[in-house]
Amino acid sequence: MTTILHITRRDRWEAAKNLGTYSSETLATEGFIHCSTLAQVIGSANRFFKQQTDLVILVIEIAKVTPEIRYEGAEQSNLFPHIYGNLNIDAVTQVIDLETNPDNSFIMPKELVNS
Repeated sequence: MTTILHITRRDRWEAAKNLGTYSSETLATEGFIHCSTLAQVIGSANRFFKQQTDLVILVIEIAKVTPEIRYEGAEQSNLFPHIYGNLNIDAVTQVIDLETNPDNSFIMPKELVNS
């Protein structure tokens, strides 16, 4: 695995590009930016972003991330990547629209299907 994924609002990502770093709300409240692996991302989207629109998935190159990344979680078999600091935007290699089915559940973007 060379990349991790982060879901955010499009406007938050656009603002980050102007600042040069990205910060999520959870960095201030929990001390890290929540991320997912490819296998986890749609489950995370459907659990935490239900009924939200204009979302994007940031594809993050692990080797380029400046802050520490830790894999954590309640279950050893399902650890989530967490970024402990502001994300340097040059680590983001792709920004992909997060789309929904007619029932408003999120679907895996075609750009990630063969990743």
